[in-house]
This record gives sequence, structure tokens and C-alpha cells, in this order.
Amino acid sequence: MKFESLVKPAVLTQPVYEPGKPIEEVARELGLQPDGIIKLASNENPFGPSPKALAAAQHALRHGALYPDGGCFALRQKLAAVRGLGADQFIVGNGSNEIIELLGHALLGPGDDVVMAAPAFVVYKLVTLVFGANAIEIPLVNHRHDLKQLAAAITPRTKLVYVCSPNNPTGTANTESDLLAFARALPDHVVGVFDEAYAEYDASAPDLRPLIREGRKVVCLRTFSKIYGLAALRVGYGYATADIIALLNRMRQPFNVNAIAQAAAVAALDDTEFTAKCVRENRAGMVQLEQGFTARKLEWVPSVANFILVKVGDPSTSSGLVAGARIFDALQRRGVIVRPMKSYGMPEWLRITVGTRAQNERLLAELDAVRG
Repeated sequence: MKFESLVKPAVLTQPVYEPGKPIEEVARELGLQPDGIIKLASNENPFGPSPKALAAAQHALRHGALYPDGGCFALRQKLAAVRGLGADQFIVGNGSNEIIELLGHALLGPGDDVVMAAPAFVVYKLVTLVFGANAIEIPLVNHRHDLKQLAAAITPRTKLVYVCSPNNPTGTANTESDLLAFARALPDHVVGVFDEAYAEYDASAPDLRPLIREGRKVVCLRTFSKIYGLAALRVGYGYATADIIALLNRMRQPFNVNAIAQAAAVAALDDTEFTAKCVRENRAGMVQLEQGFTARKLEWVPSVANFILVKVGDPSTSSGLVAGARIFDALQRRGVIVRPMKSYGMPEWLRITVGTRAQNERLLAELDAVRG
């Protein structure tokens, strides 16, 4: 008897998330030197963690024989002080991805519906399917969430609705007034989940904390993987009313966030000077890429995140539908890792993380070389 015959049928059809390839893997596959490769695929911070976060992580490692604080007390206290909410209104996860999964554990089962945009962060759909629920996908309009259509798709079977702003992979955002109105109009049986993974890069990022203070059924998600440069440590958080957080904690595994990650995250929140520098550098890098793409007559989507979509295919030619994959592959062979968008239904596009000025210059030069 094969093992496959023992698993739940849905496991055999479950899509698999494909992350951007690590530098070391690309180097092995293509025979390149790792120090000659730049990765602009996974929206990581090219400036790394802050010095304060690194020092805190190193100090915490000295106590590596001890289990971490299972309740993330210090980090929740710091978040409460920084965000102006109660410590009992935060849950810390092994990346914000874990909190998306906890929502599935708590709320989803066969026959339930989850409303989300398309394209948006693919993990919403993956988690929905793994719990046997239905993913109801609403197309973007002008690369932005269509909040009216998301609301119209809600039925008595709907349990969750996801809104990612700024959206991954488009980098676009909805306005604060629109998001607040959308959340306040949600039916009582629906939980609104607002993913704010890139909010720190957005100068006009919406403040959704009034929804929490009003007692709304909403969960907001943030991460330390992006602007704080701690992607390797896997730490993120959600904030909501205390009763929602308490229910999610029932689903959470003990010691889900390691002590090194907790210490680094606390220190990262203290280093506001480093965060401000990253915002400035990202904005300058974004302008650099926008001007570079415009000079090359390439269409791009205005972004308020730390990445940008650029259209490298030509739909007027038969090769347009595969141009994104072709140029992605050619760039990778030259040591530049970016993200093809075919899996998001955008085969002519690439998603490119904003790098340092030197990395952006190299990306543009290599793009010229592979486009001929």
C-alpha cells in the first residue's frame, strides 16, 4: 500500500508554494559564484537587520539551551507601547504566515468560503484549500483590490475575507477611508483580515487601529521579514481585539517563536533611525527603477511597497506569453534572481525587489543584455 493512499484526498491536489530560490541554490545549479549573485526576488531588505537587532540576537544565542518565552511577553509589551494597544491584543507568530494558518485552524472547514483578491499573496489560497474551504477570488481592478466586488462576493458561507494593502505582488494600496468603510460594513459572521506586511514602506499607510478599538471582527497582520530585515528568523504578528487573540492562541503551538527572533524583533522596534533610513533608501531605489524602466519603454505598476512589477513581454508577438519566464531565466543565468509572475496569472511580468543603488544599476544593465 502506497503512502499516498493513506492521506486525505485534498493533500494530493494541494498546490505547493514556490519561494524565490536562495542564492546558494542558484550558484550550485548554474555553476556561479555566490558572491556574484544578487537576489531581488523575495522582497527582502537589502540592508539587512539593524545593528541593534543583530546585537540582541547574538546576546540571546548565549542562552540557546533554554526554551523561549512561550508567550512572547517582552515583544508583546514592546508592540503594545509602539502601536498604542494592549499587550493582550497581539499574537506573535513564526512569520505572519503562521497567523494565517491559525485563522484557518480556528475558523475554516469544508464548505466554508474565503474571499480574496487575485492576484494576491498566494498563501491565503493555499491555507484555505488545506482546510477544505473554497477560495473565492475577485480580480483586481487597475492592479488594486476591488473592495466593492469583494464585499459583493460575501455570502452566508463566508468566514474570512482577505485584503492585502499594499498588495503582493502589485505593490498597490487602498486608501484608509475605503478600508475603514469596507471593514465597518462587513457582516457579523465574517472576519476581515488585513495584511499590512509592507505598510512600513508606505508613507500614507492606513491606520486600522480604530477598528480594533471599536471591537470589530478584524485581524491585522504585520511582519519583521521586510523592513526590519529579519526574514531568516521568521517572526511576525497580528493585532485584534483581546477575545480574538485569545481564541487564536488556543490554536498556537507552544514555543512557536524562538528566543533569538523575539530578542531581535524587540531591538528592531527600538531602532527607528535604521527603519527611517531603509524607507529613504527604498524610495530612492524605487525612483531609480521607475526611471530606468521608463527609459527602456517598459510598462510598470506604481508601488508603495519595496518591490515593483515590470512588464517585459510584448503581447503583440507570439513570444509575449513566455517572455517573463524567458527573461527571468536569462537574468538568473547572469546572477540576478527576480520573481516571474506566471503563477500569479501575469506571464509577461516580473516582480523585482528594490535593492541597493548598485544592485538596481546591475539589474538594469543585465536587463538590457538579456533583452538584446
